[in-house]
Amino acid sequence: MELSKDDIERVNFVWGIYDSTNEGVDAFYLGDLLRALEMNPTLATIEKMGGTKKKGEKKLMVDEFYPIFAQVIKDKDQGVYEDFIECLKLYDKAEDGHMIGGELTHILLSLGEKLSDAELDEVVKDCMDPEDEDGMIPYVPFVKKVMVRLSDMK
Repeated sequence: MELSKDDIERVNFVWGIYDSTNEGVDAFYLGDLLRALEMNPTLATIEKMGGTKKKGEKKLMVDEFYPIFAQVIKDKDQGVYEDFIECLKLYDKAEDGHMIGGELTHILLSLGEKLSDAELDEVVKDCMDPEDEDGMIPYVPFVKKVMVRLSDMK
């Protein structure tokens, strides 16, 4: 897949932030680069594309990153807002936009790319509305807040 002129400009802009010395970007930051470009790659995708779990193992140059970015654009293994809402609707028994808060925390701890207890605490504190008297939370605002927080991290 060929990258558009706009894609190349976006990559170059973000790349310049991560590679201010023109010596390449540590592959440890591959996921951060992709997220800064509004992608939501899974950890498996990052690893498959050459991301490393430790700093200092290898560096990437921008010309090596273009094909990685192009591949991730084509990759369907990343979540988008609508996917998250559809998934959480499965837990919406009354079909009223609410689910049990404990179920949501269980999902975050046990499904997909599991969060650590510390990460869960941060997500709950920053993004989850308080439970009502029945232990229910509105999940649409939760997903919106998480998505905004992810874009703020970029």
